[in-house]
Amino acid sequence: MILDPRYILFMAPVFILMIAVQWYVKSAYSRWSKVPARSRMSGVQAAQRLMQRGGLYDVNLEGVSGHLTDHYDPRSKTLRLSPEVARGASIASLAIAAHELGHAMQDHEGYFPLRLRAAMVPAVNIGSYLGWILIMIGLVLGAAGISWLGVLVFSGGTLFALATVPVELDASARARRLLSDSGLIIGDDEMRGVNNVLNAAALTYVAALVAAVMQLLYWVTLVLGVGGRND
Repeated sequence: MILDPRYILFMAPVFILMIAVQWYVKSAYSRWSKVPARSRMSGVQAAQRLMQRGGLYDVNLEGVSGHLTDHYDPRSKTLRLSPEVARGASIASLAIAAHELGHAMQDHEGYFPLRLRAAMVPAVNIGSYLGWILIMIGLVLGAAGISWLGVLVFSGGTLFALATVPVELDASARARRLLSDSGLIIGDDEMRGVNNVLNAAALTYVAALVAAVMQLLYWVTLVLGVGGRND
């Protein structure tokens, strides 16, 4: 598949986009992780304060190993912060901690897009494997119907990527409000850093959506080729 010129045509621009986005994310984090917030609060301290302000008393706060592995787990209602974010008192640390807390607030409020995305996970996990298998079986047998079924199953990943974008954008919007209203971020210069970090992170989800769409389109062109030969 990777040697297929059509695959390269579809995915080469995506690879370039992903590399550019990753560079931008690392650049933004590297820059603002070196700028201390005037509040002098670490990521974990900021998270604790914001959890109290938001009444999120059922949310657990834990550490997690790795670099920028911060996330919120709605299944256990646990906010996990990486060592650099948890201990750092930088603009970047506060932005990331507040963003993940935004997800905790979404969960607490029953934010529908978050629930929808969570409900899609089992089907997406199955479809990501079963979809391309059905597509390949259809291609080998020349059975367009089986391949189209595979495309339908595989498209769940694209829908999941699409559902992820508004969830992440909303979490970032919540983070900006939380940091500003709580006084953890002071002044336009600090908010500019928060925006830089959060916008860079948002681009990763946009890039993931583009990748999912392009891969789906690649499969569609292959299946259309099978249908054309059968006609």
